[in-house]
Amino acid sequence: MRFTGHLVGLLKAYMVDLVEQARQETQANESFGFAPAPYRPDQALSDLLAILDDRIESEGVQVGLPEDFLHQMWTLCNEAHAYVREQVWLESSLDQGTACKATVREMTYRALLDYIEKQAD
Repeated sequence: MRFTGHLVGLLKAYMVDLVEQARQETQANESFGFAPAPYRPDQALSDLLAILDDRIESEGVQVGLPEDFLHQMWTLCNEAHAYVREQVWLESSLDQGTACKATVREMTYRALLDYIEKQAD
């Protein structure tokens, strides 16, 4: 599966949006005294697919997303799941702590982009 620079750029923008959303959510929850719920890489991938579905419906053609992009990403996320999970586990183990939602998203998306890059080689 080949992704153009344009598609990777769009993915990165959506990923940044999701990480920022998680940061804001965490801050809001902390201000009300709520403890953060555990969050896993598979949830981060699902959230990415959900935002892609939404963005494809609302702006897909205008921003240059191909019709089958969601299907391509679904397939890619399924293929990359084990790799992503392992990378996030390794990175979070180095930090020796439970990572917050924003951090898990950052690590997950970084691992997914790494996987995409490795597939392009």
